[in-house]
Amino acid sequence: MRVVSAGLRTVIRRPVLLVAVLLILAQLGLRGWVAGRGCFYWDDLILVGRADRYPLWSADLLLYDHDGHFMPLAFATAWVVTRIAPLQWAGPVVTMVLLQLAASVAVLRMLLVLLPRRAGALRWGVLIPLIGYLFSPLTLPAFAWWAASLNALPLQFALAWVIADAVLLVRTGRGRYAISGLLVLIVGLLFFEKAVVVPFVAFAVAVLERYIVGARTVGAAHTDEAEPTGDHAGPSAWAAVRDVTRAGAALWAGSALILAGWVAAYLTVADHIAVDTSLAGARRLLHSAISLGIVPTLLGGPWVWARWLPSTPWATPPGWTVVLAWLILAAVVLVTLRLRRRVLPVWVLVAGYVLVVQLPIVLIRGGPNTAAELMQSLRYLADVAVVLAAAIALLLAARPRRPRSESRVAGSRFAAIGLTAAFVVSSVCTTVSFARSWEISPTRTYLTNARAALADRHGAPLLEQEVPWGVLTPMTYPQNLIAQVLGPIAGPGAFGVATPQLRMLTDDGTLVDASVWWNRRILAGPEPGCGYRVDGAEPVALWLDGPMLDHGWTAQINYFANRDGRITVALEHGDVVVAPVQAGVHTVFVHLVGGGEIVRIGSRTPGLDVCIGVGPVGVAAFGR
Repeated sequence: MRVVSAGLRTVIRRPVLLVAVLLILAQLGLRGWVAGRGCFYWDDLILVGRADRYPLWSADLLLYDHDGHFMPLAFATAWVVTRIAPLQWAGPVVTMVLLQLAASVAVLRMLLVLLPRRAGALRWGVLIPLIGYLFSPLTLPAFAWWAASLNALPLQFALAWVIADAVLLVRTGRGRYAISGLLVLIVGLLFFEKAVVVPFVAFAVAVLERYIVGARTVGAAHTDEAEPTGDHAGPSAWAAVRDVTRAGAALWAGSALILAGWVAAYLTVADHIAVDTSLAGARRLLHSAISLGIVPTLLGGPWVWARWLPSTPWATPPGWTVVLAWLILAAVVLVTLRLRRRVLPVWVLVAGYVLVVQLPIVLIRGGPNTAAELMQSLRYLADVAVVLAAAIALLLAARPRRPRSESRVAGSRFAAIGLTAAFVVSSVCTTVSFARSWEISPTRTYLTNARAALADRHGAPLLEQEVPWGVLTPMTYPQNLIAQVLGPIAGPGAFGVATPQLRMLTDDGTLVDASVWWNRRILAGPEPGCGYRVDGAEPVALWLDGPMLDHGWTAQINYFANRDGRITVALEHGDVVVAPVQAGVHTVFVHLVGGGEIVRIGSRTPGLDVCIGVGPVGVAAFGR
């Protein structure tokens, strides 16, 4: 309690820090509102389904190759949330807000480290890059989608935290910053493979901080007027690289060892995805990512979002705003180069990072079958916001080329306040626009109705079926099957391979009676008054009126049995399933996977005698 009280007193005594904390709380409130309007989407259901089927320490859970991603801690987080509140959206909302809090605090820490104090006090200028990060729409889509946030937010946290640790390690030589940075790097890698960029970005920022600001110690006062002017004051670029390499050797060497071990693990676990791109495809994706994605967000855009279900929203900024954003960005670059010393490498870092981090996506998905709107979804670009915040901090920390008059300083402050306020208003408008598009969710309706239907199921199991395309597409098969998607909220025996009563969930999750289409029919058997007699373990061949493709089918077995028992059922080329039968005249519906012209049925129960008549084999469907 004494530690908490001391921390609160520190915040209250430092108005800059107090305002920063209030801004973070405002961001969390806004982001929490966005998260609350969402629901489970696509990969979220895959994570929940796997969390329900496997124990926490299972390799099938933690080491699963999820579309080329290696993210054991993301799966572990989904497992914990699913066990606490299965398919309850409140669980993901809490995790997203907590991860966003961690990332925002890490960014604030990074900015406080990068921006030198003025006369021993925190500078109000730290709020400019902080606001840019907190309210940037660039991070919004990756936050709102739970599965994406389990990747993106830990990466943002790791970037900001390790950057600060690297600068502090070089500045102070204290080994604890190397240990802290290495631990956070490990955590980041276990959430998202893209965290491999973290030590490289941290090294680059530490070098730029040394080159721009020069050698100083923690808490040292900084005044623009006290510093020499001219581009040759401070260490040279090579001297900055040398100093950072030597002073941060423990962090860099440790990072190299961690990355080597991680790469070995990744190559063992993940499938290697082939390059599929062309020059035209790469150009399309880069244009969408930069001109229609990143650049408008610098002004708080894109303001307008488009969406075709089941896709996520993508940015569609008006053409004139894109041109305006580019012009303003060019003006800012020119002004900073003219007024601040040694800042050209900062812009090179930003441009280089934006291009490099997009290369994997461009190379893998730059083919003719990938829509350019993929990059306009912005979820692949969220970490750019942390690099931009660090870059703005370095620009503000850079010394002016010439002393500034009080009137110019005051004018700059008023301009900064006005532009920052305009950015916040613009970003909030974009956030509201995104939330309205994102809240359209067929999954919410489906899960609500399915939960009620499963609770009132009354005994007979449901056969396997796919969930609607709007919930999870066939591309994810078999993880789009109801037993995997709804498993966390279904009781024991809810799903089976055979059932005496055929029912299905509709596209909105309602449970209704269903029937089997006569895609093929079981022909009449050879024994008069019985059809096909099954009275032993040796399967009997029931002929169909034509061949069936290798697929999932439902067989309607109309039978008369002399006693209760079990039978085996299989298509000519397919897996065997076991179905229960009851004494008397009944029907059992069996889900079969396979193909061919024959259904083979045998007995699993001694003394069981079954007569089987004509019946359909085909697609199970409900009336519309």
